[in-house]
Amino acid sequence: MKVIFDVGRTEGELPKYMTEGASGMDLVANEDVVIAPHTWALVGTGLYLEIPKGYEGQIRPRSGLALKYGLTVLNTPGTIDSDYRGEVKVILINHGNDAILVSKGDRIAQLVFVKVEKVELIPRLGSSFTVRGDGGFGSTS
Repeated sequence: MKVIFDVGRTEGELPKYMTEGASGMDLVANEDVVIAPHTWALVGTGLYLEIPKGYEGQIRPRSGLALKYGLTVLNTPGTIDSDYRGEVKVILINHGNDAILVSKGDRIAQLVFVKVEKVELIPRLGSSFTVRGDGGFGSTS
């Protein structure tokens, strides 16, 4: 699959795979932002994409930032739809007790491309039986 980036609007570093086996490309901040403890901020990447129809981009946290600083992506995974043409931005939340400076050029999140299937919802009265039934959170532990 090929994803187009708009060379007329994209500025800063392009995302890239950091290892041969990486499933996500690292997204880089294109601005300096200070995130106070227990708050969040929208951080621009300077990236403008054209994702093929039938795919989405998912923005996911970087595990090292989460472990070391308590910094993660607020709406994980964030979705970039194939018809979106604006700048890719990341909502970062600081769960830590110290302010965090995100500097231009810092790797802040991962971008994973995923195939999306469209479904048709079919009306029916009642649902089929399963062993789990309507057991929810923690019901299978």
